[in-house]
Amino acid sequence: MKKERRQPTREFKLEILHLPETSGKSANVLDEGLGLGKGCILRWKTETEGSGPRAVPGHGRLTPEQELLRQMEQDLKIVRQERDILKAVAIFSHPSG
Repeated sequence: MKKERRQPTREFKLEILHLPETSGKSANVLDEGLGLGKGCILRWKTETEGSGPRAVPGHGRLTPEQELLRQMEQDLKIVRQERDILKAVAIFSHPSG
């Protein structure tokens, strides 16, 4: 049976980031103890340092920039499909002579 993947909230992630300092345990030990993937805490810490308050959005949410990029990639995919359809119509609409 497929294991359901949990999506931690932003608040959870930010709270967990303080545990290595307050508990005296390493991030790797805490990852294992909390049932997180290996390196999660260190990755979240790196994201926080790089993005500041917008880091670790939680629940699988994307940052505004990531969401814009995702939307633009989706739009580009649609435009390419439309272009290919128009090319095919143009090819098959020419009378063969």
